[in-house]
Amino acid sequence: MLMDRKLIELRPNLALLPIAPHRLLFFAGMIALLLGMGWWTLHLIDLRWPNAAMTPGPVPAGWGHAILMQYLVFTPFIFGFLLTVFPRWLGQPALTVRRYLPIGIGLALAYVLTTLGLAGHGRLLHVGVVLGLLAWFWGIVQLLRVQLAPGPTVIHAQSMLFALCLGWCGLLLFAIYLHHPDARLVYAAIKIGGFGFLLPIYFSVCHRMLPFFAGCVLPGYRDHRPGWAIPLFWAGVLLHLGFEMVHAYDWLWISDLPLLALTAWLLWRWWPRQPTPPLLRVLFIGFAWLPLALALYALQSLWFAIDGNFILGRAPIHALSIGYFGSLLVAMVTRVSHGHSGRPLQLGRVGLWAFACVQIVATTRVIAELVSDPLDWQIAAGIGWLLAFAPWAIRALWIYLTPRIDGQPG
Repeated sequence: MLMDRKLIELRPNLALLPIAPHRLLFFAGMIALLLGMGWWTLHLIDLRWPNAAMTPGPVPAGWGHAILMQYLVFTPFIFGFLLTVFPRWLGQPALTVRRYLPIGIGLALAYVLTTLGLAGHGRLLHVGVVLGLLAWFWGIVQLLRVQLAPGPTVIHAQSMLFALCLGWCGLLLFAIYLHHPDARLVYAAIKIGGFGFLLPIYFSVCHRMLPFFAGCVLPGYRDHRPGWAIPLFWAGVLLHLGFEMVHAYDWLWISDLPLLALTAWLLWRWWPRQPTPPLLRVLFIGFAWLPLALALYALQSLWFAIDGNFILGRAPIHALSIGYFGSLLVAMVTRVSHGHSGRPLQLGRVGLWAFACVQIVATTRVIAELVSDPLDWQIAAGIGWLLAFAPWAIRALWIYLTPRIDGQPG
Protein backbone atom coordinates (compact mmCIF):
# COMPACT_ATOMS: atom_id res chain seq x y z
CA MET A 1 0.00 0.00 0.00
CA LEU A 2 2.82 2.42 0.86
CA MET A 3 4.50 1.70 -2.47
CA ASP A 4 1.22 2.29 -4.31
CA ARG A 5 0.86 5.69 -2.63
CA LYS A 6 4.38 6.67 -3.60
CA LEU A 7 3.70 5.69 -7.20
CA ILE A 8 0.52 7.76 -7.22
CA GLU A 9 2.35 10.72 -5.73
CA LEU A 10 4.90 10.66 -8.55
CA ARG A 11 2.23 11.42 -11.13
CA PRO A 12 1.63 15.17 -11.38
CA ASN A 13 -1.79 16.05 -12.70
CA LEU A 14 -3.02 19.55 -13.57
CA ALA A 15 -6.58 18.37 -12.94
CA LEU A 16 -5.76 18.29 -9.21
CA LEU A 17 -5.19 22.06 -9.00
CA PRO A 18 -8.85 23.15 -8.84
CA ILE A 19 -9.92 20.61 -6.20
CA ALA A 20 -8.96 22.91 -3.30
CA PRO A 21 -8.49 26.70 -3.09
CA HIS A 22 -5.02 26.50 -1.59
CA ARG A 23 -3.75 24.23 -4.38
CA LEU A 24 -4.79 26.58 -7.17
CA LEU A 25 -3.92 29.88 -5.50
CA PHE A 26 -0.67 28.71 -3.89
CA PHE A 27 0.41 27.27 -7.25
CA ALA A 28 -0.13 30.68 -8.85
CA GLY A 29 1.64 32.41 -5.97
CA MET A 30 4.74 30.21 -6.22
CA ILE A 31 5.24 31.13 -9.86
CA ALA A 32 4.63 34.80 -9.05
CA LEU A 33 7.30 34.72 -6.34
CA LEU A 34 9.93 33.79 -8.91
CA LEU A 35 8.58 35.68 -11.92
CA GLY A 36 8.12 39.01 -10.17
CA MET A 37 11.50 39.04 -8.43
CA GLY A 38 13.18 37.65 -11.55
CA TRP A 39 12.12 40.72 -13.53
CA TRP A 40 13.23 43.09 -10.76
CA THR A 41 16.63 41.41 -10.36
CA LEU A 42 17.25 41.62 -14.11
CA HIS A 43 16.38 45.31 -13.94
CA LEU A 44 18.90 45.86 -11.11
CA ILE A 45 21.58 43.96 -13.01
CA ASP A 46 20.85 46.11 -16.06
CA LEU A 47 21.39 49.24 -13.97
CA ARG A 48 24.83 47.99 -12.97
CA TRP A 49 25.78 46.53 -16.35
CA PRO A 50 23.53 48.18 -18.98
CA ASN A 51 22.13 45.82 -21.57
CA ALA A 52 20.33 47.07 -24.66
CA ALA A 53 18.03 44.02 -24.49
CA MET A 54 16.24 45.48 -21.45
CA THR A 55 13.32 47.60 -22.66
CA PRO A 56 12.26 50.59 -20.51
CA GLY A 57 8.88 50.00 -18.91
CA PRO A 58 5.80 52.21 -19.10
CA VAL A 59 6.18 53.22 -15.43
CA PRO A 60 9.29 53.75 -13.30
CA ALA A 61 10.66 50.34 -12.40
CA GLY A 62 10.75 51.03 -8.67
CA TRP A 63 7.05 51.87 -8.64
CA GLY A 64 6.28 48.80 -10.73
CA HIS A 65 8.27 46.61 -8.35
CA ALA A 66 6.37 47.91 -5.34
CA ILE A 67 2.97 47.44 -6.99
CA LEU A 68 3.75 43.99 -8.36
CA MET A 69 5.13 42.57 -5.12
CA GLN A 70 2.49 44.04 -2.81
CA TYR A 71 -0.61 43.50 -4.90
CA LEU A 72 0.03 40.53 -7.20
CA VAL A 73 2.72 38.33 -5.64
CA PHE A 74 1.53 37.92 -2.04
CA THR A 75 -2.17 38.14 -2.95
CA PRO A 76 -2.65 34.60 -4.38
CA PHE A 77 -1.32 33.15 -1.12
CA ILE A 78 -3.66 35.35 0.88
CA PHE A 79 -6.72 34.34 -1.10
CA GLY A 80 -5.69 30.70 -1.09
CA PHE A 81 -5.50 30.78 2.70
CA LEU A 82 -8.64 32.82 3.31
CA LEU A 83 -10.83 30.90 0.87
CA THR A 84 -9.87 27.78 2.81
CA VAL A 85 -10.21 29.02 6.39
CA PHE A 86 -13.09 31.51 6.15
CA PRO A 87 -15.78 28.79 5.87
CA ARG A 88 -14.21 26.90 8.78
CA TRP A 89 -13.94 29.94 11.03
CA LEU A 90 -17.51 30.98 10.29
CA GLY A 91 -19.14 27.56 10.37
CA GLN A 92 -19.97 27.41 6.65
CA PRO A 93 -19.49 24.65 4.06
CA ALA A 94 -16.35 24.67 1.92
CA LEU A 95 -16.53 26.79 -1.22
CA THR A 96 -17.31 25.07 -4.51
CA VAL A 97 -14.85 25.14 -7.40
CA ARG A 98 -16.88 27.59 -9.48
CA ARG A 99 -16.64 30.16 -6.69
CA TYR A 100 -12.84 30.23 -6.43
CA LEU A 101 -11.65 29.07 -9.87
CA PRO A 102 -12.08 32.56 -11.45
CA ILE A 103 -9.96 34.04 -8.65
CA GLY A 104 -7.04 31.70 -9.24
CA ILE A 105 -7.11 31.98 -13.03
CA GLY A 106 -7.65 35.74 -12.91
CA LEU A 107 -4.79 36.46 -10.53
CA ALA A 108 -2.44 34.12 -12.40
CA LEU A 109 -3.10 35.87 -15.70
CA ALA A 110 -2.93 39.26 -13.97
CA TYR A 111 0.59 38.87 -12.61
CA VAL A 112 1.92 37.31 -15.83
CA LEU A 113 0.51 40.14 -17.97
CA THR A 114 1.51 42.80 -15.43
CA THR A 115 5.08 41.53 -15.30
CA LEU A 116 5.29 41.49 -19.10
CA GLY A 117 3.79 44.97 -19.09
CA LEU A 118 6.37 46.29 -16.66
CA ALA A 119 9.07 44.79 -18.87
CA GLY A 120 8.05 47.12 -21.69
CA HIS A 121 4.60 46.16 -23.00
CA GLY A 122 2.34 48.96 -21.82
CA ARG A 123 -0.95 47.55 -23.09
CA LEU A 124 -0.37 44.26 -21.30
CA LEU A 125 0.20 46.20 -18.08
CA HIS A 126 -3.25 47.79 -18.40
CA VAL A 127 -4.90 44.45 -19.11
CA GLY A 128 -3.06 42.74 -16.25
CA VAL A 129 -4.06 45.33 -13.68
CA VAL A 130 -7.71 45.26 -14.78
CA LEU A 131 -7.74 41.44 -14.60
CA GLY A 132 -6.24 41.65 -11.13
CA LEU A 133 -8.97 44.04 -10.01
CA LEU A 134 -11.71 41.79 -11.40
CA ALA A 135 -10.31 38.62 -9.83
CA TRP A 136 -9.74 40.41 -6.53
CA PHE A 137 -13.28 41.80 -6.54
CA TRP A 138 -14.73 38.34 -7.18
CA GLY A 139 -12.66 37.01 -4.27
CA ILE A 140 -13.98 39.70 -1.94
CA VAL A 141 -17.54 38.87 -3.00
CA GLN A 142 -17.05 35.19 -2.17
CA LEU A 143 -15.55 35.93 1.24
CA LEU A 144 -18.24 38.51 1.95
CA ARG A 145 -20.94 35.93 1.21
CA VAL A 146 -19.39 33.64 3.79
CA GLN A 147 -19.05 36.52 6.25
CA LEU A 148 -22.71 37.55 5.91
CA ALA A 149 -24.09 34.02 6.26
CA PRO A 150 -25.59 33.11 9.68
CA GLY A 151 -22.82 32.00 12.00
CA PRO A 152 -20.30 33.13 14.61
CA THR A 153 -18.69 36.56 14.55
CA VAL A 154 -14.92 36.35 14.06
CA ILE A 155 -12.99 39.60 14.38
CA HIS A 156 -10.04 38.20 12.42
CA ALA A 157 -12.29 37.54 9.42
CA GLN A 158 -13.72 41.05 9.62
CA SER A 159 -10.25 42.56 9.88
CA MET A 160 -8.89 40.68 6.89
CA LEU A 161 -11.94 41.37 4.76
CA PHE A 162 -11.60 45.09 5.44
CA ALA A 163 -7.89 44.93 4.56
CA LEU A 164 -8.73 43.17 1.28
CA CYS A 165 -11.20 45.94 0.43
CA LEU A 166 -8.60 48.59 1.24
CA GLY A 167 -6.04 46.74 -0.87
CA TRP A 168 -8.45 46.59 -3.81
CA CYS A 169 -8.88 50.36 -3.57
CA GLY A 170 -5.09 50.74 -3.60
CA LEU A 171 -4.75 48.68 -6.77
CA LEU A 172 -7.60 50.71 -8.29
CA LEU A 173 -5.61 53.89 -7.64
CA PHE A 174 -2.74 52.42 -9.63
CA ALA A 175 -5.13 51.51 -12.46
CA ILE A 176 -6.37 55.10 -12.50
CA TYR A 177 -2.76 56.32 -12.54
CA LEU A 178 -2.14 54.33 -15.74
CA HIS A 179 -4.82 56.45 -17.47
CA HIS A 180 -4.27 59.66 -15.52
CA PRO A 181 -0.54 59.82 -14.64
CA ASP A 182 -0.64 61.71 -11.36
CA ALA A 183 2.25 60.62 -9.13
CA ARG A 184 0.09 61.14 -6.03
CA LEU A 185 -2.10 58.21 -7.10
CA VAL A 186 0.72 55.69 -7.38
CA TYR A 187 2.29 57.03 -4.17
CA ALA A 188 -0.97 56.38 -2.31
CA ALA A 189 -1.30 52.95 -3.91
CA ILE A 190 2.17 51.92 -2.75
CA LYS A 191 1.61 53.12 0.81
CA ILE A 192 -1.79 51.41 1.05
CA GLY A 193 -0.33 48.18 -0.28
CA GLY A 194 2.11 47.87 2.60
CA PHE A 195 0.36 49.31 5.64
CA GLY A 196 -3.28 49.20 4.60
CA PHE A 197 -3.41 45.78 2.95
CA LEU A 198 -0.58 43.35 3.72
CA LEU A 199 0.32 44.41 7.26
CA PRO A 200 -3.20 44.14 8.78
CA ILE A 201 -3.79 40.79 7.08
CA TYR A 202 -0.50 39.34 8.29
CA PHE A 203 -1.06 40.65 11.80
CA SER A 204 -4.61 39.28 11.93
CA VAL A 205 -3.40 35.85 10.79
CA CYS A 206 -0.62 35.88 13.39
CA HIS A 207 -3.00 36.98 16.15
CA ARG A 208 -5.33 34.06 15.45
CA MET A 209 -2.97 31.30 14.36
CA LEU A 210 0.36 31.61 16.22
CA PRO A 211 -1.02 31.03 19.73
CA PHE A 212 -3.40 28.38 18.34
CA PHE A 213 -0.61 26.42 16.63
CA ALA A 214 1.55 26.63 19.76
CA GLY A 215 -1.32 25.48 21.97
CA CYS A 216 -1.85 22.42 19.76
CA VAL A 217 1.78 21.33 20.07
CA LEU A 218 3.17 22.53 23.40
CA PRO A 219 1.73 21.14 26.64
CA GLY A 220 0.70 23.86 29.08
CA TYR A 221 1.01 26.69 26.52
CA ARG A 222 -1.42 29.54 27.26
CA ASP A 223 -3.39 30.67 24.21
CA HIS A 224 -3.33 34.47 24.69
CA ARG A 225 -5.23 36.35 21.98
CA PRO A 226 -6.62 39.62 23.39
CA GLY A 227 -9.50 40.80 21.23
CA TRP A 228 -8.69 44.46 21.77
CA ALA A 229 -5.34 44.05 19.99
CA ILE A 230 -6.94 43.93 16.53
CA PRO A 231 -8.80 47.30 16.66
CA LEU A 232 -5.85 48.89 18.47
CA PHE A 233 -3.52 47.70 15.74
CA TRP A 234 -5.86 49.02 13.05
CA ALA A 235 -5.96 52.42 14.78
CA GLY A 236 -2.17 52.62 14.65
CA VAL A 237 -2.02 51.45 11.04
CA LEU A 238 -4.59 53.97 9.83
CA LEU A 239 -2.86 56.76 11.74
CA HIS A 240 0.44 55.78 10.12
CA LEU A 241 -1.21 55.82 6.69
CA GLY A 242 -2.72 59.24 7.38
CA PHE A 243 0.70 60.67 8.24
CA GLU A 244 2.22 59.07 5.13
CA MET A 245 -0.44 60.49 2.83
CA VAL A 246 0.29 64.06 3.91
CA HIS A 247 4.07 63.43 4.04
CA ALA A 248 4.17 64.07 7.79
CA TYR A 249 7.18 61.78 8.21
CA ASP A 250 8.32 63.62 11.33
CA TRP A 251 5.09 62.51 13.04
CA LEU A 252 5.12 58.83 12.12
CA TRP A 253 6.68 57.91 15.45
CA ILE A 254 3.38 58.84 17.12
CA SER A 255 1.73 55.85 15.44
CA ASP A 256 4.76 53.57 15.17
CA LEU A 257 5.94 53.60 18.79
CA PRO A 258 2.57 52.30 20.12
CA LEU A 259 2.52 49.69 17.35
CA LEU A 260 6.05 48.71 18.35
CA ALA A 261 5.03 48.38 22.00
CA LEU A 262 1.97 46.29 21.12
CA THR A 263 3.77 43.87 18.81
CA ALA A 264 6.80 43.52 21.09
CA TRP A 265 4.50 42.73 24.03
CA LEU A 266 2.61 40.13 21.98
CA LEU A 267 5.90 38.57 20.86
CA TRP A 268 6.98 38.29 24.49
CA ARG A 269 3.63 36.76 25.52
CA TRP A 270 3.52 34.32 22.61
CA TRP A 271 7.17 33.23 22.53
CA PRO A 272 7.42 29.57 23.70
CA ARG A 273 9.44 29.02 26.86
CA GLN A 274 10.07 25.35 26.07
CA PRO A 275 11.63 23.26 23.30
CA THR A 276 9.69 23.94 20.13
CA PRO A 277 9.50 22.09 16.78
CA PRO A 278 11.27 24.01 13.99
CA LEU A 279 8.07 24.56 11.98
CA LEU A 280 6.52 26.30 14.98
CA ARG A 281 9.67 28.16 16.00
CA VAL A 282 10.08 29.84 12.60
CA LEU A 283 6.58 31.34 12.93
CA PHE A 284 7.68 33.27 16.00
CA ILE A 285 11.04 34.22 14.49
CA GLY A 286 9.18 35.57 11.48
CA PHE A 287 6.83 37.56 13.70
CA ALA A 288 9.85 39.07 15.49
CA TRP A 289 10.64 40.99 12.29
CA LEU A 290 7.48 43.08 12.83
CA PRO A 291 8.54 44.93 15.99
CA LEU A 292 12.03 45.25 14.50
CA ALA A 293 10.62 46.90 11.36
CA LEU A 294 8.42 49.20 13.45
CA ALA A 295 11.45 50.17 15.54
CA LEU A 296 13.25 51.17 12.33
CA TYR A 297 10.21 53.18 11.21
CA ALA A 298 10.06 55.00 14.55
CA LEU A 299 13.80 55.70 14.57
CA GLN A 300 13.64 57.03 11.03
CA SER A 301 10.77 59.35 11.92
CA LEU A 302 12.38 60.67 15.10
CA TRP A 303 15.66 61.32 13.31
CA PHE A 304 13.83 63.07 10.47
CA ALA A 305 12.07 65.27 13.02
CA ILE A 306 15.47 66.29 14.42
CA ASP A 307 17.49 67.06 11.29
CA GLY A 308 15.29 66.32 8.27
CA ASN A 309 17.26 63.33 6.94
CA PHE A 310 16.06 59.83 6.11
CA ILE A 311 19.01 58.05 7.64
CA LEU A 312 17.61 54.56 7.03
CA GLY A 313 16.18 55.06 3.55
CA ARG A 314 13.97 52.10 2.61
CA ALA A 315 15.39 49.83 5.31
CA PRO A 316 12.16 49.84 7.38
CA ILE A 317 9.89 48.78 4.51
CA HIS A 318 12.26 45.98 3.48
CA ALA A 319 12.55 44.74 7.05
CA LEU A 320 8.77 44.58 6.95
CA SER A 321 8.26 43.18 3.45
CA ILE A 322 11.14 40.70 3.21
CA GLY A 323 11.76 40.01 6.90
CA TYR A 324 8.18 39.84 8.19
CA PHE A 325 6.09 39.07 5.12
CA GLY A 326 8.69 36.81 3.49
CA SER A 327 9.58 34.82 6.62
CA LEU A 328 5.98 34.16 7.58
CA LEU A 329 5.12 33.27 4.00
CA VAL A 330 7.63 30.42 4.14
CA ALA A 331 6.53 29.30 7.60
CA MET A 332 2.78 29.50 7.08
CA VAL A 333 2.61 28.16 3.51
CA THR A 334 4.87 25.25 4.43
CA ARG A 335 2.56 24.37 7.29
CA VAL A 336 -0.61 24.62 5.19
CA SER A 337 0.93 22.74 2.25
CA HIS A 338 2.13 19.88 4.43
CA GLY A 339 -1.02 19.68 6.52
CA HIS A 340 -3.36 19.69 3.52
CA SER A 341 -1.31 17.10 1.61
CA GLY A 342 -1.21 14.54 4.41
CA ARG A 343 2.47 15.16 5.15
CA PRO A 344 3.98 15.50 8.63
CA LEU A 345 3.96 19.04 10.01
CA GLN A 346 7.71 19.48 9.71
CA LEU A 347 9.80 22.31 8.31
CA GLY A 348 12.12 19.98 6.40
CA ARG A 349 15.42 20.79 4.75
CA VAL A 350 13.90 22.68 1.83
CA GLY A 351 11.74 24.80 4.14
CA LEU A 352 14.70 25.45 6.44
CA TRP A 353 16.81 26.51 3.45
CA ALA A 354 14.15 28.96 2.28
CA PHE A 355 13.58 30.41 5.73
CA ALA A 356 17.29 30.78 6.55
CA CYS A 357 17.99 32.41 3.19
CA VAL A 358 15.13 34.87 3.66
CA GLN A 359 16.75 36.00 6.93
CA ILE A 360 19.98 36.66 5.04
CA VAL A 361 18.17 38.39 2.17
CA ALA A 362 16.23 40.66 4.53
CA THR A 363 19.40 41.60 6.41
CA THR A 364 21.25 42.22 3.14
CA ARG A 365 18.50 44.47 1.82
CA VAL A 366 18.43 46.49 5.06
CA ILE A 367 22.21 46.91 4.97
CA ALA A 368 21.94 48.09 1.35
CA GLU A 369 20.28 51.28 2.62
CA LEU A 370 23.22 52.05 4.89
CA VAL A 371 26.11 51.85 2.39
CA SER A 372 27.31 54.46 -0.08
CA ASP A 373 26.77 52.28 -3.18
CA PRO A 374 23.70 50.11 -2.48
CA LEU A 375 23.15 48.62 -5.95
CA ASP A 376 25.44 45.61 -5.53
CA TRP A 377 23.75 44.80 -2.22
CA GLN A 378 20.34 45.13 -3.87
CA ILE A 379 21.39 42.77 -6.66
CA ALA A 380 22.69 40.29 -4.08
CA ALA A 381 19.35 40.48 -2.25
CA GLY A 382 17.42 39.88 -5.49
CA ILE A 383 19.54 36.87 -6.42
CA GLY A 384 19.30 35.65 -2.83
CA TRP A 385 15.50 35.82 -3.00
CA LEU A 386 15.50 33.62 -6.11
CA LEU A 387 17.95 31.15 -4.53
CA ALA A 388 15.86 31.06 -1.36
CA PHE A 389 12.51 30.46 -2.98
CA ALA A 390 13.35 28.40 -6.09
CA PRO A 391 13.84 24.97 -4.38
CA TRP A 392 10.97 25.63 -1.98
CA ALA A 393 8.63 26.71 -4.77
CA ILE A 394 9.53 23.76 -7.01
CA ARG A 395 8.82 21.29 -4.21
CA ALA A 396 5.55 23.04 -3.37
CA LEU A 397 4.44 23.02 -7.02
CA TRP A 398 4.99 19.26 -7.01
CA ILE A 399 2.83 18.90 -3.91
CA TYR A 400 -0.04 20.85 -5.45
CA LEU A 401 0.08 18.73 -8.63
CA THR A 402 -0.01 15.39 -6.83
CA PRO A 403 -2.63 13.65 -4.65
CA ARG A 404 -2.53 13.71 -0.88
CA ILE A 405 -0.15 11.02 0.33
CA ASP A 406 -2.65 9.84 2.96
CA GLY A 407 -5.29 9.11 0.33
CA GLN A 408 -7.72 11.70 1.71
CA PRO A 409 -9.57 14.17 -0.54
CA GLY A 410 -8.40 17.77 -0.85
